[in-house]
Amino acid sequence: MAVAPGVFWLRMPLPFEALDHINLWLIDDGDGWTVVDTGFKSRKVEGLWREILAAHCRERPLKRVICTHFHPDHMGMAGWFHQEFKVPLWMTLTEWSFGRMLCLDAANEVPDEVLQFYRRAGFDDAMLADYRARGYNRFAKAVWQIPRAIHRLTNGDEITLGGQTWRVIVGRGHSPEHASLHCPALGVMISGDQVLPRITPHIGVYPAEPEANPLKLYIRSLERFRGLDPDTLVLPAHGDPFRGLERRLDQLAQHHEGRLDRLIAVCAEPATVVELLPHLFRRKLDDDNIQMAAADALAHVHLLLADGRLGLERGADGVDRYHTLERAADAAD
Repeated sequence: MAVAPGVFWLRMPLPFEALDHINLWLIDDGDGWTVVDTGFKSRKVEGLWREILAAHCRERPLKRVICTHFHPDHMGMAGWFHQEFKVPLWMTLTEWSFGRMLCLDAANEVPDEVLQFYRRAGFDDAMLADYRARGYNRFAKAVWQIPRAIHRLTNGDEITLGGQTWRVIVGRGHSPEHASLHCPALGVMISGDQVLPRITPHIGVYPAEPEANPLKLYIRSLERFRGLDPDTLVLPAHGDPFRGLERRLDQLAQHHEGRLDRLIAVCAEPATVVELLPHLFRRKLDDDNIQMAAADALAHVHLLLADGRLGLERGADGVDRYHTLERAADAAD
């Protein structure tokens, strides 16, 4: 579906119950085509791409693939495009590097430091056993071999696609160096996962960077998206295109402030990350999503720790418990 002159919207399936689709973008690039984001690695997605390219792009070649970030639903088929059509991959260096690192980070068993990370979050023996049984690092199975070279994108770069100038806006928090693309002349912005219309991007702390503060990075980087034309059509990775970017940025910031206030109230009594989850998520969590939920909760906890609004106690059992600093001050008195 055309959403702007020369910009076409595709929707591909994802193998997840809670999130069953991703939006991808095909840009008429004059003497060829540019793909923005590629979909999750699967034979079904490969078949859909072959159908689309044969029906709509056969007279002009693919020129490049741009990936907003390294997550498998965005980067999963990038290696296939590179191998099949010999096209270069364009993305930020940190996203490419992190994806390459994850593909190489293989182990027969879950490393002890990873298990300790989740034990500190309050995972019990049964939860850790389930995590161990699932194996370590499923990322490599979700992506084609990532190309060994990229054309590097950085914040503020300007790219000419189809005779129009697109500016790179780098966001942080959801991933290390997420690249959105804004074209003022067309009045559109491909936002990837950085700004979504109905759900909030996942922001989490993981064993690779256990002391990270990604929520602070995310909230700060939202400011880079302010001041665009108020009629800008936002093209997100999930959900439908929408207008009203400033309002949505306000909603995202307010959403996280509300969750932070909730955690401060809950932590009047010391609580582990696992004990915090029912206060942040209304739906029932299962083995498939509890790790992402714990990562999300940790992101909020780490911002509160950095701001001096929560304190941390590590028990003799090796489990971290968080408490409001007002409670700690009262106990000291």
